[in-house]
Amino acid sequence: MSTPVLELRELSAGWGRAPAIREVCLTVMPGEIVTIIGANGAGKSTTLMAVSGILRPMSGQVFYQGQDIAAISAEKLPAMGLCQVPEGRRIFPRLTVAENLDMGAYFRRDSDAVRRDLDHIYSLFPRLSERASQHGGTLSGGEQQMLAIGRALMGRPKLLLLDEPSLGLAPLIVEHIFAIIKRVNEEEGMTVLLVEQNANLALKLAHRGYVMETGRIAMSGAGQELLENPEIRKAYLGE
Repeated sequence: MSTPVLELRELSAGWGRAPAIREVCLTVMPGEIVTIIGANGAGKSTTLMAVSGILRPMSGQVFYQGQDIAAISAEKLPAMGLCQVPEGRRIFPRLTVAENLDMGAYFRRDSDAVRRDLDHIYSLFPRLSERASQHGGTLSGGEQQMLAIGRALMGRPKLLLLDEPSLGLAPLIVEHIFAIIKRVNEEEGMTVLLVEQNANLALKLAHRGYVMETGRIAMSGAGQELLENPEIRKAYLGE
């Protein structure tokens, strides 16, 4: 049996003395898209921040490719293949699109492969190619989200963390972005952990899902199984 790309064991974390997430157990296997759904404030983004090293665990363990990474600083993780697209995108507004994408590969030394990957990103997001010399801060919200995802992909991640990629975007842009996530998963075997409030979109895309309520995992299962669950449909799909 293959080693999980990510495994959380009894993970608790938070911003003060009281944990925002409690004893979270979760696994992501190679090549999977796994989603965490839940209401606003359920602890989804806190979980990603604990995985990416931004937030130190209060207790429990974070294993990435079999290695406990809880004590590794956040800036070292991208070079290990763990890259996050944060909520709110957080691109560099004063840098051009091309410079933002270059920042995603700042730790790489394979310059020929970096150039090929840049061409690949432009093929995934043609709009970024059209705006390569434009400052990131002048892009629309959807274009900034494309740029944030492209920047993360430039790091050739073994695990891509996506935090609310649909937030505040028009439906057509969201559809395009989710199609790209599916494409890189199917064509490149990219492993993805997706946090998303849009439960319908997330569960349709994901192989498996976890439902988080008040800082704990309340339910888990195959994406389609959760999508068809009457409790999930009532709580998150308004049915």
